[in-house]
Amino acid sequence: MSKRSFSFPVADVRARALGEIHSRPYTLLPLPRVIFQVAFLTEANFAGDQAILAELSLGQGVPAPAADTSHHTMTWGSGTLRWERHTEFSTYFWDTPAPATFGAEIPVNPFGARFAAPGPFISGVRIEIRPASEDVSDVIAAFDLTSLCQSMVADGQATIVTDFRQDGDGLTKFLVLDHGMTEAARGMLAQRILDIETYRTLAMMGLPLAQELSPEIRAIEARFTAITQRMKQHARGEADTMLAEITALAAELEANAALSLYRFGASRAYNNIVLDRVSMLGEKAVPGSETLGGFLQRRLAPAMRTCQSVEERQANMSRKLTRATALLRSWIDVDLQKFNTEILASMDKRAHLQLRLQQTVEGLSVAAISYYVIGLVGYLAKFAHNLGVHIAPETLTGAAVPFVVLGIWLTVRHIRNKHSD
Repeated sequence: MSKRSFSFPVADVRARALGEIHSRPYTLLPLPRVIFQVAFLTEANFAGDQAILAELSLGQGVPAPAADTSHHTMTWGSGTLRWERHTEFSTYFWDTPAPATFGAEIPVNPFGARFAAPGPFISGVRIEIRPASEDVSDVIAAFDLTSLCQSMVADGQATIVTDFRQDGDGLTKFLVLDHGMTEAARGMLAQRILDIETYRTLAMMGLPLAQELSPEIRAIEARFTAITQRMKQHARGEADTMLAEITALAAELEANAALSLYRFGASRAYNNIVLDRVSMLGEKAVPGSETLGGFLQRRLAPAMRTCQSVEERQANMSRKLTRATALLRSWIDVDLQKFNTEILASMDKRAHLQLRLQQTVEGLSVAAISYYVIGLVGYLAKFAHNLGVHIAPETLTGAAVPFVVLGIWLTVRHIRNKHSD
């Protein structure tokens, strides 16, 4: 087969689309290993985030990534430092050999005093993967028993222990006991745990906004109820005033809805990712302990339902305001039509009066013009009599009166008809 058999024109986004499939490879993790991941909100400071990443890269002798890249990996110490940009946040991942004891401090790490946060800190995770042969009873006892979660995952090849509490550095600690996983399987499991903790924090960002908007929506609902009660009693008399009030309510509601649209949509998307990652763990409960999925469902689901409730209340309130606005506008339109009808009737009456006045004026005009024309005829009659016409001027003048009046009347009528056409 010729080498050029498949030399087709390439779509502009093909390389990016194919590269995205392989852009997040799992890190191969030997035992024992500790993983750190910190996430920052960087949507408003992508340039600063890129500058920090470039400084870290150059410090390790690695070329700085291109400005449009969304993934970057470099060797740091005995492990890998991996940076990834998401829609509104960035994550920094680093793994290294685990210390002798669980939770012990690692003095040399990428996130020391020289590391400048590229944005507000949103989540931090510390995962320690250790052989199941180690005695970790004291470690498990140190977790908060009120929120302790333990479950078997990866077809029984690992046990996850956590209490979802944050330590003094703001990190959520996870202990993974390895019952015989491969390095690739450890990497996959660690990535799923990181996604669960990071995305569940991001999903919860919608809750404070929902709690903030709920009283405002309640106030709008109360004001709307008062307006609708007034509509029952004074609809026609106060329609304009009530329409202005409802329009103000609608503007306030839509402003809140626009403010929360992205946040609630993002919370739903993040929550779905959390549920997906939890299902991929394939958890089996350890007797006497709660699973990670059960804990998150019990804590995360009410928050998501709160966000959904606020969103639905906004949508329902918007529909009610639209219906009330349409009703008030219909009443205003009816009153306006009635007013226009009265104006048209008044105009018609004035037109009739104007017509009658015009007819009266026409009659007077015919009489006045005829009077002056007959006066001219009288002068002509006297002039003819002086020239020898043997007819008395009065006789000629009197005989001309009906003809003059008729001629003037026909002329005025012709002019009026011409103007009407």
